[in-house]
Amino acid sequence: MAKRVLLAAPRGYCAGVDRAVITVEKSLELYGAPIYVRKEIVHNKHVVSTLEARGVIFVNETDEVPEGSTVVFSAHGVSPAVHEQAAARNLKTIDATCPLVTKVHNEVKRFADDETEILLIGHNGHEEVEGTAGEAPGKVRIVDGLDEARTIVPTPGKKLVWLTQTTLSVDETMQSVAILKERFPEIANPPSDDICYATQNRQEAIKQIAPQAELVIVVGSTNSSNSVRLVEVAKEYGAANAYLIDFAEEADDAWLNGVETIGVTSGASVPEILVRDLLAWLAERGFGSVEEVTATQETLLFALPPELRKELKTAGK
Repeated sequence: MAKRVLLAAPRGYCAGVDRAVITVEKSLELYGAPIYVRKEIVHNKHVVSTLEARGVIFVNETDEVPEGSTVVFSAHGVSPAVHEQAAARNLKTIDATCPLVTKVHNEVKRFADDETEILLIGHNGHEEVEGTAGEAPGKVRIVDGLDEARTIVPTPGKKLVWLTQTTLSVDETMQSVAILKERFPEIANPPSDDICYATQNRQEAIKQIAPQAELVIVVGSTNSSNSVRLVEVAKEYGAANAYLIDFAEEADDAWLNGVETIGVTSGASVPEILVRDLLAWLAERGFGSVEEVTATQETLLFALPPELRKELKTAGK
């Protein structure tokens, strides 16, 4: 068989990431540099370094932002406590939280008000999980992995519901849910699916490719949860090897030994130029034949944050 690349579609930017990056770019246009962003706007090295070069200053916490300045909150969302800290410092805030993350925040608030204990399936320490759990301190228990699903002990006598981080592996999450339901048959389901459409679609595309590919290369950063999951899904569904890289130059010629079919995809915070760079690198090594494998078409777009839309309109931009 001739050497070939199976290119996953959809891949790369989701609607929430696109909205967040444009939010920062438009904020630069409106207010000029520097613009402060709490945490990485999205988990991608290239995006962060490109924005830094344009005058964006990334900080870990709001107390690093000079009083009265403008700060953008990242796509992963923040807790009410962070909003309060920003208000106390008289910061102008623009909230670029992905609307799908906001949906989970609203679910947490609703269930917490109903005195329901929330079992949040997600990764301890991830920014999204911290922001979501922060909506109801003391009422959210984080379930990180199958072992914790097997061992977590909820508060006796409390109603229970399970919710999830938006960027998890669909398969592994449903395994955790199955364990929780077996242990707590009365546990309620979320009102609608929490795992984001883009995460699911990118996993579906790689599931179709992995059984045909000896090697899968995922373009994405190591702190990007959905990118890391794509590597795991590729291996689980039949790829002999799968690697995560930020840039084409990180790929290794040794990976190509004995390989005829390579799967390529990218995480939901990865600009397409990085995938093109990888395809060029592969073409130089004989993998010039590229076939796109489409799992589904994506058409969703999110409006910019209302506070930014209003000011852009006023400024005539």
